[in-house]
Amino acid sequence: MTELAKTRLAESKLGFIGVGSMGGAIIRGLLAGGRVTRENLVYYDPDPARQAQMDELGVEAALDTAEVMHAPVVVLAVKPQVMPAVLAGVKEFARPWHLMISIAAGVPLQVLEAALPESRLIRVMPNAPTLVGAGMAALAPGRGATSEDLALGLELFGAVGQAVIIEERLMDAVTGLSGSGPAFVAVFIEALADGGVKMGLPRPLALTLATQTVLGSARLCLEERLHPALLKDMVTSPGGTTIAGLHALECSGFRGAVMDAVTAAAARSKELGQA
Repeated sequence: MTELAKTRLAESKLGFIGVGSMGGAIIRGLLAGGRVTRENLVYYDPDPARQAQMDELGVEAALDTAEVMHAPVVVLAVKPQVMPAVLAGVKEFARPWHLMISIAAGVPLQVLEAALPESRLIRVMPNAPTLVGAGMAALAPGRGATSEDLALGLELFGAVGQAVIIEERLMDAVTGLSGSGPAFVAVFIEALADGGVKMGLPRPLALTLATQTVLGSARLCLEERLHPALLKDMVTSPGGTTIAGLHALECSGFRGAVMDAVTAAAARSKELGQA
């Protein structure tokens, strides 16, 4: 299935409506990984600055969204508040042979399917590290999406990180964890650096130490398939410095606070989806 998905992605004309931070990052990842050629990409975005960025990449610009719909696979990479206008603009051009992929946060499949009843749909929740090729994307299939469509979606988002398939009912939880998670990690990095500054480290050095420590720890867990608890135990010696710090975190309710943050973000995602 993976080889078939690679072939299908490489041979398909791929359209993007919106090439902002996320859409542009996906295009750059696809080109850098050799998954598609410039000739098989087309986009529409009215922003001159984004057009200039695409010109540098040699990606073809369409005159309007209708022209993008000549592509059999179209990524809707726009903000949620813009999505109603975009759906209205492409509705009359959507056909059963279209695979439409939406990365608009909080826009449920029900809304997409009501606007594009004839097309196959996938809803995706990517996150900010997509911008550096280290993203995490969750794909929820809509009505009519085939296993081949999902394989193509995994291949597409695999160009900028990792991707998994989920049921849409889990999308709010994904949003609370991996969607909002980069902000939580950023606060932790900042706090870690602040602790270093408090103990006398220069700010630039403290930030470098904190950021690289978080990056290295994440890579250990991912690449060595090391459970976080085992990594914690590896670093924690009896009566040492780390256990003293862990005790302080536990006393401050660190784990509970992080869990509450994910829960609150997921709850807000659900509220926005019902608005």
